[in-house]
Amino acid sequence: EQTLNQLLTEMDGFEGNTGIIVIAATNRPDVLDSALLRPGRFDRQVMVDYPDMNGRLGILEVHSANKKVAPEVSLHTIAQRTPGFSGADLANLLNEAAILTVRKRKEAITMNEIDEAIDRVIAGMEGTPLVDGKAKRLIAYHEVGHAIVGTLTKGHDPVEKVTLIPRGQARGLTWFTPDEEQGLISRTQLFARITGLLGGRAAEDVIFGDDEITTGAGNDIERVTSLSRQMVTKFGMSNLGLIALEDDNQPIFLGNDTVNRSDYSQEIAEKIDQQIRSIVFQCYENAKQIIIENRPVIDKLVDLLIEKETIEGDLFREIVKKYTTKPLEMAKLST
Repeated sequence: EQTLNQLLTEMDGFEGNTGIIVIAATNRPDVLDSALLRPGRFDRQVMVDYPDMNGRLGILEVHSANKKVAPEVSLHTIAQRTPGFSGADLANLLNEAAILTVRKRKEAITMNEIDEAIDRVIAGMEGTPLVDGKAKRLIAYHEVGHAIVGTLTKGHDPVEKVTLIPRGQARGLTWFTPDEEQGLISRTQLFARITGLLGGRAAEDVIFGDDEITTGAGNDIERVTSLSRQMVTKFGMSNLGLIALEDDNQPIFLGNDTVNRSDYSQEIAEKIDQQIRSIVFQCYENAKQIIIENRPVIDKLVDLLIEKETIEGDLFREIVKKYTTKPLEMAKLST
């Protein structure tokens, strides 16, 4: 905020100097002083969003121009697999692939290095795989739970990869990649995402019992809670109706320990909590139902995952298709 005040002071001196254009960028337009946005100051705003498919392809062409890339590498395929990547992410992706290529003493970047670089950019450095044991089998059931619930839930993104190779803080990972660019997300898709996120805990619960559930679903539960709260308080997707009960305003000053003031009563707050619990409970029951009904194929997938440590999405769907006929229809919420 002191930087903004300094900008205002300095810009006063530009009035008599024609031909000077001031350009600034920020990730927090919500904290800008309104005086900065008056005509004569920063009176034009350009929103720079994440690149779309064609944008990613163009960025990849720029950053691959000075690198040795094998002829079989398709930049179009890479662009399809990287929704949500910024320009810096794509540059980092190709740099990581180049480093891996040199480390393997290859002449040119191949899709193997690209795939490994995508995993590294998304999830972090590769860790040491677990030795076969109870912990590894439990993680395998957790990840297969995510993958099979996502695959058999209507509206969910398709599985890209399931792996037991640790990356960053995660002991195992399941990737989902959308078929197309997603601007708007439907109610069905949100319910599907919540159900898929709960698939890991549901698998632990059904397979090993309530006493053996682990802390592995901690991040999943945080995301589930955030998604379901937004459905109730921002998107009008609950029985509370078409009312925005919360906004995105955040404290401007670092270290601000004040409590955000609620714009609704305690009675409404209790109803919000009730709606959130109802959404999460129903999605969790749907996830457990999928796990129970598809136990044979889950056991086969877990054995295969422990053996290979990674199952690609196409192979995963091919195995699931042999044992199932249609995706589960989302049940109506009983709120």
